[in-house]
Amino acid sequence: MRLCSTRIEKSPQIMIIPMIDIIFFLLVFFMLSTLYMTDQQTIKINLPQAASAQTDVVKSLQVTVAKDGRVYLGTQGIEVQELQEILKAQPDKANISMVLRADADVDYAHFIAVLDEMKQCGIQKISLAAKK
Repeated sequence: MRLCSTRIEKSPQIMIIPMIDIIFFLLVFFMLSTLYMTDQQTIKINLPQAASAQTDVVKSLQVTVAKDGRVYLGTQGIEVQELQEILKAQPDKANISMVLRADADVDYAHFIAVLDEMKQCGIQKISLAAKK
């Protein structure tokens, strides 16, 4: 006579809900980490404050004027004349958006000279960076 076992053997199962949670947390982690990496790739300057300042995530080119008057395209130091050559070499100047960042202590004449160089190249979309 064969007796029935009181112990029921269950087959292994894959729990999908914890895997979805882990994938969601990884997605959020990578999204937040990429947001903080955009600030680290720029030159550190003291931006002036403005009440109407807005944050814009999509930027194609950043021009920075440092406190000592040096000009940077992204993180590369350049001369103002080189900026004009680089911008004239761009194929579609009408669709390029640029952000001009300048330290609060920069000479106003130097700032206007850089802005004028950008406008002479035919750049239409120029934003000025400020702290909110």
